[in-house]
Amino acid sequence: MRWTQRIRGAGTVAAAVALLGAALTASPTARAAAATAPDGRLTDLVNPFIGTQNEGNTYPGAAVPFGMVQFSPDTGHNTGYDYAQNHIRGFSLVHLSGVGCGLGGDLPVLPTTGDVTETDYAKYQAEFSHDDEQASPGYYKVGLGTGVEAELTATARTGVQRYTFPATDKANVLLNAGQSLHRTVSTKVEVLDNRTVRTAITGSGFCQDTKPYTVYTITRFDRPFTAYGTWDGSTVTSGAKTGTGGAYVRFDTTKDRTVEATTALSYVDAHGAGLNLRAEGGRSFDQVRDAARRAWEERLDDVRVQGGGDTLRRTFYSSLYRSFLAPNIGSDVDGRYTGWDQRIHRATGFTYYQNWSLWDTYRTQSQLLSLLAPREARDMAISVIRIDEESGWLPKWGYGTVETNIMTGDPVTPFLTNAYQQGLLKGWEERAYRALKKNADGVPPSDSPAVGREANKEYIADGFAPYIKGRPHAKPGDSDYDHGASATLEYALSDAMLAEMARDLGHDADAARYAARAQNYRKIFDPSTGFFRARDASGAFTGPADPAQSEGFHEGTSWQYQWLVPQDLPGMVSLIGGKQAADDRLDSFFAYDQLLQDPAKTAREVWVNGPYDYYNADKYNPQNEPDLIAPYTYLSTGQPWKTTDVVHAALTLFTDTPTGMTGNDDLGTMSAWNVLSSIGVFPVQPGYDTWGLSTPVFERVDLTLDRRYYPRGSLTITAPGTSDGDRYIQSARVDGSPYGRTYLTTDALRHMTSLAFTVGARPSAWGTAAEDGPPALN
Repeated sequence: MRWTQRIRGAGTVAAAVALLGAALTASPTARAAAATAPDGRLTDLVNPFIGTQNEGNTYPGAAVPFGMVQFSPDTGHNTGYDYAQNHIRGFSLVHLSGVGCGLGGDLPVLPTTGDVTETDYAKYQAEFSHDDEQASPGYYKVGLGTGVEAELTATARTGVQRYTFPATDKANVLLNAGQSLHRTVSTKVEVLDNRTVRTAITGSGFCQDTKPYTVYTITRFDRPFTAYGTWDGSTVTSGAKTGTGGAYVRFDTTKDRTVEATTALSYVDAHGAGLNLRAEGGRSFDQVRDAARRAWEERLDDVRVQGGGDTLRRTFYSSLYRSFLAPNIGSDVDGRYTGWDQRIHRATGFTYYQNWSLWDTYRTQSQLLSLLAPREARDMAISVIRIDEESGWLPKWGYGTVETNIMTGDPVTPFLTNAYQQGLLKGWEERAYRALKKNADGVPPSDSPAVGREANKEYIADGFAPYIKGRPHAKPGDSDYDHGASATLEYALSDAMLAEMARDLGHDADAARYAARAQNYRKIFDPSTGFFRARDASGAFTGPADPAQSEGFHEGTSWQYQWLVPQDLPGMVSLIGGKQAADDRLDSFFAYDQLLQDPAKTAREVWVNGPYDYYNADKYNPQNEPDLIAPYTYLSTGQPWKTTDVVHAALTLFTDTPTGMTGNDDLGTMSAWNVLSSIGVFPVQPGYDTWGLSTPVFERVDLTLDRRYYPRGSLTITAPGTSDGDRYIQSARVDGSPYGRTYLTTDALRHMTSLAFTVGARPSAWGTAAEDGPPALN
């Protein structure tokens, strides 16, 4: 059973349900997909098309968990696939789930018939219908308007393709090295023999230009081709073995209509691509597809849920699937990888990973991986430390082998301190701390591609990052000076998390210094408005006094960044006038009275105004990162039931249609928010070990945990009655003993096996005492 897409999106929950019902009536395949699989396969509950429309920017193609290769169709959208489009330009090797700018899309491959006359994939693209399209974890299939059927699957470092052609002696496979989703700097194409094509593709970009990086590929077909050629620009040369644009290979399919090929990828060199091909190639398409499905089944099986309807389970497992798509393996099978110094290194004792959307993932996805994939999460953290040791600086937003400097603040600090707090850095603690201290106290030199804490000099001296409008960017990417107010809050959050790590490691003077800096959020509080506000280089508040205006804040407003003080919410609450004032402001922010009347409508019509509508609003924006922790603020004001109300309303934004993603997924960030909020355990102090509690949407959740990090090996969360709408926690028990706090620590999670909620139809006094909420740090 796989997903056959017939739904073109829905603007409201009711419309989504109506369209889904119509699709199930019309299509036997879709009808089968709507029900829980009789054999219990969790992969059958995953819909890879979720988020492929309305700028979710996900991809429906084939990948294995954390694989180097994401083999997926490109339809002309700048990030790859858009469900609203109906032509496929090619099936390319590299995609990142939910990125906001074009990158990857390397080596788009497309089967065609007839003479090869066009070299621009926008001209030779093939029409397709969603009626002829299927996808499931590790597998994608589509029927093209040319009469060719294409199927894709993957291993960690290879993409495997199978094409079924019409009966013809001119069945072609086009390998377009010269076009991608980013700027292509240079390409080289070689036909090595009558089964093999090799390429080297150097590209640059992601929102802005970056330093170039190179991807090496080698494609091996399962049978000899009858003819071949290459092209340079628009000039196609039959029989040529080398080119700079691409290559075509031809087969006679008058009798045997099927062609299979395996393409291996390496970020090191052509030799690495060959090693990856020999290690992971050599199997039939069906064998690879079955292995990919088993890998996903094993990964998803670590979370078993009961209760809720089929739609809720499909949405949940689809989010869980997307949470495991990145970061991605960056080392070849021999352990070699290209470091950020552009030199070749070897990973010994760990797997090297790459692709770091840290401003996004430090809030949700890194914690989910520390819980459900701690061995991989450890290697990911070690990989980030190696970036510092090899290039001289920690990353901010890293793609492949280069820094992009996209987004602001200091997201790498809570990413690594989270790894430390989750016990993932055994043996690496001091190496990590040295890198973090250098990052927290300095600024990268001019010859480093990194910007780091760009405004650190002023922040350390004055306690805030200044907002300097129109300041020229010294390096490609975003600048903290463009968003001084939000950068200040991000720096202060990171200082708080680093202070805790420093104290644990015995660096007491550093701990005191960082703890003091963690209070710098107060430096941008404007008493005249009662909100945070940007300050200029002289220290004067600048920009509009209206907190619903965005000047000085990155992708948000003061209303939205108001709650990004997880290190000291009690102090924040006091600053704005106490719990009653904070509750009033939170209620206004979430449109709480409207929410109680109609949660889904409030989420759709009050909170959400468009996938990139980040600015100039005074309401909660659940589809972007600055607000991800905000619903859990009520835990610190003594009204935990409101956290559940807001979280459950926000969860209605996730649906099982192509429009069912709230904004960009950002390498699993939004998906991880959905997963964690659905099971009722959420990281409310990112970079530390505090997990806030709310009512799960399932009656029972069984987590299988790695005994190396969680000695008990499992955790069961129960909330009987939540499926019937009883969402308010009346009491909680941990391993049978009463539990009154609204948070847990990682240490508690390691040594418990059950968290049992009793829920009811009305709020209760549970978790409302002053000592019940998450404590301030430092």
